Amino acid sequence: MILGSITGLSACLKAENAHAQMRDFKKIRPVIAAVQEHMFPKNSTLPSARSMHTIDFTEETIFHHTYDKDIRTFVIAGAQELIAREERFLSYGPAQKEKALRAYEQTGYGSNWLARIMTLTMEALFSDPVYGSNINESGWRAIKSFGGIPRPTTRYIA
Repeated sequence: MILGSITGLSACLKAENAHAQMRDFKKIRPVIAAVQEHMFPKNSTLPSARSMHTIDFTEETIFHHTYDKDIRTFVIAGAQELIAREERFLSYGPAQKEKALRAYEQTGYGSNWLARIMTLTMEALFSDPVYGSNINESGWRAIKSFGGIPRPTTRYIA
C-alpha cells in the first residue's frame, strides 16, 4: 500500500514538474528566441533563426517525452541566468547583445548553455523539414547539402 502511494505520488510530482517547466519556458522563450536570432540573423549566408522557426523546434524538442529532463532543466535555467545577469537583454541592439553573450560565455555555465542553444538551433536549421524547421530545405540548400536517406515520414516515433 505504501509503495502504491509512493508510485502514485511520483507520477503526480513528475506531472507537476513538467507543468512548472512549461510555465517557466513560456516566460523565457523570448530570450532563447533572441539568442537564436542573434546567432543566426536575417541577411546572413544561412537562413535566419526567425525564418526557420527555430524557437518552435526548440520548444517541441526539449518538451518531447524522450528528451533528457536534465538538459531541459539546463536550457531553462540558463536562460533565466542570462536574464538575471542582463535584465534588459531583449531591448538590447545587436552590439549590446554580442557584448552580453560574450560576457556570459566567459562563465563555464554560460559557455555550456550557449553551446546547447547553438546545438538546438543548428538541429532546427539542418533537420528534415518534417520536424517543422528547415523550411523548404533552406538550411540544406545554404550549405549545398541534403538530408539523409531514407527521409522520415513522421515527426517522431512515439
